[in-house]
Amino acid sequence: MKIPYKNILRVAIIVAVILLIPLVMTIRDGAVEGAGWNWTPSDFAFMGSLLFITGLGIDFAARKITRPVHRILAIALIALAFLAVWTELAVGAVSQMLAFLLA
Repeated sequence: MKIPYKNILRVAIIVAVILLIPLVMTIRDGAVEGAGWNWTPSDFAFMGSLLFITGLGIDFAARKITRPVHRILAIALIALAFLAVWTELAVGAVSQMLAFLLA
């Protein structure tokens, strides 16, 4: 049996496995306010979509870009964009850095 969207399925499985880490930590900490991990369902949905889009971008770049240097550069830029969005959402690091540089 051939799965027509095996790349999408592979990315979805990897994202699900990654999201098991915060799920287990949230369950372990009992979702106590101010103690450890306390993700809400919207946190899981947003992070899942962010990881899924990043994974699809990396998969696309790895499959479609033929020159190795360009492929590595594209994957690195996708990963850096993911990290910038993640840190901005977590602690506002990007906006704090820009405010510091522009002041």
